[in-house]
Parts: sequence; structure tokens; C-alpha cells
Amino acid sequence: MLVTFFRLLSHLPLSVLQALGALTGQLVYRFSAGYRTRLNGNLQRAGYAEHLPAAIRESGKNIVELPFIWCAPQDKVLAKATIENWHIAQAALDQGRGVIFLTPHLGCFEIIAQAIAARLPLTALYRPPRKSMLKPLIEGARQRHNLILAPANLRGVRTLLKALKAGGAIGLLPDQVPQNGEGVWADFFGRKAYTMTLPAKLHKMTGAPLLLSYAERLPQGRGYVIRFSTFEGFLDDDPQQQAQAINTAMEQLIARSPAQYLWSYNRYKTPEGVLPADAPETGL
Repeated sequence: MLVTFFRLLSHLPLSVLQALGALTGQLVYRFSAGYRTRLNGNLQRAGYAEHLPAAIRESGKNIVELPFIWCAPQDKVLAKATIENWHIAQAALDQGRGVIFLTPHLGCFEIIAQAIAARLPLTALYRPPRKSMLKPLIEGARQRHNLILAPANLRGVRTLLKALKAGGAIGLLPDQVPQNGEGVWADFFGRKAYTMTLPAKLHKMTGAPLLLSYAERLPQGRGYVIRFSTFEGFLDDDPQQQAQAINTAMEQLIARSPAQYLWSYNRYKTPEGVLPADAPETGL
């Protein structure tokens, strides 16, 4: 039923879906106190409070544009994407050690994997939805030509590693909250956030370069501009330092288009089984 509904919505023009999304974002912000509190708090903490009105609209667009991104014909979706700086990615791929694309929840992050997969096979890490009714929609929508899904578990990590060792490309959302044992606490816009250690581990194991990417949403449904840049940070052998360096790179990327970051995402939650960041150290 949900898949059918999304497919029906995918026939609407992108401009209409995004207009509905902007309205939806405003309605949710008005009537959901928890959503409103989190979005406001995250924006203020990051120093982007002046972007609140735009952030409310962009968060709504991020959800309501999904039927188009997931269910419209791929050639129609990709026609809305303009790629800049692909030569950066190609130069990294030409080294033959694989490439790790890091994409935060910024702009239309869902379209980036499709755009890369249109040029070469891409293995993307994803977390299966908790609600079984969403699984056919999300997995069916994301498994498109040249796009391979790797679940966020040990089997999925092995799939990512295999792809890199073969000189292939993988995609990660580095600001996605990992599970217990898969992250460390590191600063993200002035507050400790449980941050995945996987990108740096894969980089250290394979020598695959890290590349940053995001898709800026253009106004009035005109589409998206996908941009790539190199990771300029330094990664030593300390997981906490590695996570901090990647968080800092994400902050710098978000600064390019702060209204389009998904500030309503619960980035600072404490996963089950993880000690809170402010928990006192214990010892003998």
C-alpha cells in the first residue's frame, strides 16, 4: 500500500512535491513540540538560528521529495542532478585503492548514491528500517542500477571492505548514530555526539581516500547540484581523534548550506548500552 502511494506521488512534478514538503515542515514544526524543540536546539547550538524558517521548510522538502527520488524512473531523477567536481572523485578512483564517499544528512543526500552509481558500481551502507512495512519501500527504492546495499552489521562491513579491496567505491553517512561498540564520543557543533569509527577504520585498512559529497537543493524544484571535495583532515591511530576530524569536516561541509542540514535528526542520542558522554569514569 505504501509503495503504491509513493509511486503515485512520484508522478507529481518535483516543484509540487517540494512545495508540499515546505508546507508539511511548517505544520509539523507547529504541532510537534518534540520536533520543534530538537530542531531549535540543534540550530542554536550550531550558531545557525537565523536559518530557522528556511530549515523548517527544507526539512519538510527532504521527506516529501522522497517519492520522486525513490520511485520515479532513474533517468528522470538523474536529469534533475548536476554534478560538479567529478574530476576529484575520478582522480581518487584512478589510484586503484577504492574510494570512501562521506555524505552527511545535508540537502538531498538520497540522490547522491544514484548519481554515483550512474557512473560506477557503489556499495552503500544502510540501516534496515525497524518497521517491517517500510522495508519493501526503502530497500526496493534504494537498490537501483549499480547500487548495492550493505546492511549496518558485520556482514555489511565485510561487503564494504571487499568492495574497497577490489578498487570500488562505497558510501557512508558519517553523522548517522552508530550502535553500541561502533562509535566514540566526539564534539559535533559544541556537543558530544556518538560518532561512527567505521570510515577511518576502512581507510586505515585499505588506504582508500575519503571524499566528501553533498547535494544542494535548488529552489522551485529546479533540481540539485552534487558537489565533491577532498577530505583535508589528518587521521592518526586514535579512534576519538579520527571521529573528531571527520565531525569537523562534516561541520565545514554543512556550513556551505546550513539551512539544508537535517537539524531535526536526533544526532545526540545515546544508543542502547552506551554510557552517556558525561558519565563519570570508574576505576579501581
